[in-house]
Amino acid sequence: MTYELESAVPRVALATYDPGAQPSKDRDLPMLAGALRDAGAEAVAVPWDDPDTDWSGFDLVVIRSTWDYSWRAEEFVAWAEKCAAVTRLANPAQVVRWNTDKRYLGDLAEAGVPVVPTRYLAPGDAPDLPDDREYVIKPTSGAGARYAARYTPDDHDTAVRHLGRMHEEGLTAMVQPYLTGIDVSGERALQFFGGRFLHASRKGAVLAPGTAYDAAKVAHPDLAPWSPTPAELAVAERALAAVPGAPELLYARVDLVDGADGEPRVMELELVEPNLFLFLHPGSLPVVRDAVLEAAGCE
Repeated sequence: MTYELESAVPRVALATYDPGAQPSKDRDLPMLAGALRDAGAEAVAVPWDDPDTDWSGFDLVVIRSTWDYSWRAEEFVAWAEKCAAVTRLANPAQVVRWNTDKRYLGDLAEAGVPVVPTRYLAPGDAPDLPDDREYVIKPTSGAGARYAARYTPDDHDTAVRHLGRMHEEGLTAMVQPYLTGIDVSGERALQFFGGRFLHASRKGAVLAPGTAYDAAKVAHPDLAPWSPTPAELAVAERALAAVPGAPELLYARVDLVDGADGEPRVMELELVEPNLFLFLHPGSLPVVRDAVLEAAGCE
């Protein structure tokens, strides 16, 4: 595809995290940056918290792998709002603010979207935990299963200590039933880009019984391509339609699991920094490249 540029060369920043001395965990970043450069754009990967970056010098900032943000959620949201004030940010700052707090699941439920049933325990709340089923505790601000664990009623004391640790850090906890269907059918991630369905992937269960909440977890075990069912696509589209204000989304990922009735439910709606899994779906790279270039002002 040939692009006619509004300016000579579009400048695109791919916002990421600083891995320090370790290699970046974002396998998609070199692929996407290279594809954008090959198409004539100036594309650079920049840590979101780099104090020396002038974000106004870019035509578009695409949030890609800012995977350390959940430790500093308010700082990250403030960055997004400042960035959006001087250039175009994808996704928009108001979406970032809404989506960094997983209490958005309550908004989706109120809009009639089938979601995993969720209760919230803020600091100071009593540790009201299920005594008749397996359940999951995780923070409303988290990524990569950080501070997430799976419990049975017999694990009550351990779960209470887990809650106490999160509350000491000012984190609100989510308490959800453990949907055993994930052990059979896994978790499905449906990706959308430029307003259209892009591809889907399936992964196995992340939380094994007995794994400590502060232990490292494999975020995407047994990841494989997936062909979504019509029911999965319908639920994903309902979730996207329920985002407040109907904003223009460059990218989105809807994570689904099966409920007790066997029907898909939204586990998470990832609108901030979802892994795109382009390394698993290389045929999607041109679609993503073209959508980014269009968002940067190319025609």
